[in-house]
Amino acid sequence: MTASVTVTERAAERIAQIVSNEPANIMLRVSVEGGGCSGFEYHFDLVPNAEPEDILIEHAGAKLLVDSFSLTYLAGSEIDYVDDLMSASFKIKNPNATAACGCGTSFSV
Repeated sequence: MTASVTVTERAAERIAQIVSNEPANIMLRVSVEGGGCSGFEYHFDLVPNAEPEDILIEHAGAKLLVDSFSLTYLAGSEIDYVDDLMSASFKIKNPNATAACGCGTSFSV
């Protein structure tokens, strides 16, 4: 199931850069939680260890955790990192989302 979420090279580089400035064993977790203006929202957190229900996604030396609940909503998604004149952030291209808010942090299915 881990192949159902992909991480771009840019996102992998940024994840590796973020965790390199943290204590050992810190990983980035992406999760989906209820809330936001469209019904669900993406959360990115640094965590010290994986939970039993987590799926570990590794790409180009970066480690990303996704819990099994969130993986249901993220299946088929691509996690990218965009750094342009307006902002720098992780962006999720989610084929399951039927609508999204203008800032891209919340969605509905």
